[in-house]
Amino acid sequence: MKIKQHIPNTLTVLNLFSGLISLTLTFDGNYVLASLFIFIAAVFDFLDGNAARILKAYSELGKQLDSLADLVSFGVAPGIMIFQMISVQCAGSCNMLERMHISPYFAMLIPICSALRLAKFNIDLRQEVNFIGIPTPANAIFFASIPLVLYVQPGMFSLIHLDFMVTFFSNTRILAILAVFFSYLLVSDFKIFSMKFKSMVWKGNQLRYMFLIISLSLFILFFLSAIPIIIILYILMSIFFQNYITE
Repeated sequence: MKIKQHIPNTLTVLNLFSGLISLTLTFDGNYVLASLFIFIAAVFDFLDGNAARILKAYSELGKQLDSLADLVSFGVAPGIMIFQMISVQCAGSCNMLERMHISPYFAMLIPICSALRLAKFNIDLRQEVNFIGIPTPANAIFFASIPLVLYVQPGMFSLIHLDFMVTFFSNTRILAILAVFFSYLLVSDFKIFSMKFKSMVWKGNQLRYMFLIISLSLFILFFLSAIPIIIILYILMSIFFQNYITE
């Protein structure tokens, strides 16, 4: 087998490795670094698909390996992270669900629904162009952004500080509700547009270009706090433009 055939799978393994590092960092309580490794895993996930297309190095092994790596990096890693964050914040709570340590287990829906989403993707021929249900990397990026909002000071990089987001994401009940809501989106029948450009022309890519322009503007304004907003924007634009998204 030619060396180029191994390149996409090597990138997929690096995706998996990044997800595993994220898990170990979560267990050590280092949520910020754990989040960063989920983002790194997303970069490798982007690269392996593009490498496979450019090198024409598609394989059934690569397809299955990619799903397994994504389950760890974009399902288990963010799920355990949110589980740990809710668990820590539940200490001393007067809420019954939190006092009984039930609330953190809502986060387990993230890896469970991610597994269902990935299995569905592998057999669903409707998802060759766009997606049915939010893709697991986008879901993971949303949850991975939460520790960055909570624990990283925006400093000079943010033109506008969204202080309310710290209060919002510090609420354990909100985190549990978000886990349930996004898990539903993973297995929903909503059409979600893909960011794969078949060409760089405006026609046929209007939605993608609009999303990129607005996202860049949000990132300039809010820096790291923009990331969860951008994911929400991605979902809302997909829902609003359902009739323009082909399967």
